[in-house]
Amino acid sequence: MSALQLSHDELLKVYRTMRTIRRFEERVMEEMGTGDIPGNTHLYAGQEASAVGVCFQLQDDDYISSTHRGHGHCIAKGVGIDGMMAELFGRASGTCGGKGGSMHIADLRKGMLGANGIVAAGAPITCGAALSIKLLGSRQVAVAFAGDGAMNEGVMSESFNLAKIWNLPIIFAIEDNGFGEATANEHVSAGSFTRRAESYDIPSIEVDGTDVFAVYSAAGEAVERARAGGGPTMLHIHVPRYYGHYSGDPDTYRTPEEKKVMRQERDCLINFRRRVNEVSLLEEAELDAVDKDVEAAIDQAVSAARAAPFPPLSALTADVYVKYL
Repeated sequence: MSALQLSHDELLKVYRTMRTIRRFEERVMEEMGTGDIPGNTHLYAGQEASAVGVCFQLQDDDYISSTHRGHGHCIAKGVGIDGMMAELFGRASGTCGGKGGSMHIADLRKGMLGANGIVAAGAPITCGAALSIKLLGSRQVAVAFAGDGAMNEGVMSESFNLAKIWNLPIIFAIEDNGFGEATANEHVSAGSFTRRAESYDIPSIEVDGTDVFAVYSAAGEAVERARAGGGPTMLHIHVPRYYGHYSGDPDTYRTPEEKKVMRQERDCLINFRRRVNEVSLLEEAELDAVDKDVEAAIDQAVSAARAAPFPPLSALTADVYVKYL
């Protein structure tokens, strides 16, 4: 996939979305230090090209499911950062009324079926969404984002099987950052992820997740197959993870040298700037202006979140029980 295949405005949108994810996560890391964001967060920084490359191929009514590391997927699918930041702060103006927090953001208006604190739990949910698409006869698709750890969960194999047997319009986007929490993938995962998918006769594509153009191209092939009735695809996307597993993780299982090289050589934003500059598609001043706009938008989101009220006591039991009357 070449940068030349995207228009000037599309390139700017891709960069803006990736930069928004990066700065959102960096600011969340900063705000976690104040103690005003309850619970833990699992930051997506470093993996931006994966979410943006996939979601840029999707339409508004397509579905995605996410993981505990889900902020980037939300932003890439179009969920507003004001509501997301308020959700992290536990405020009533949050996307889920301040009751979901970092690991349970959902916005059905955007086709975002929800982040999920259970490893691999989004896959069967997304199979359900894909089945509804097939039964309704629409041309939508569904994407199940999951990490490398999810590939060792039984429910992922079950989801592969269902997706193939029912020929569902689904893409399994496996974001492999090399670690399941603090354990290197090489110690817990046997064989090849792509061969696992292929054992179910599901086509698979291995892709460099620091190259948004490569992800966009691979996702385009998978989405086109799904929309045409060709069934599921698995994308094995190799990505770096800039922070520890969660906000309090000391991240001592990777050396400072490893992390330095990762940020210098595998940064999707740096790679993007280099690629578009090489072919003179975007000016540095344009990209710098995007950085400035994004910084202001994140500042506004934090200020609005801090000023927003907490949910009222009456919200405690709201949306908990359903009356079938």
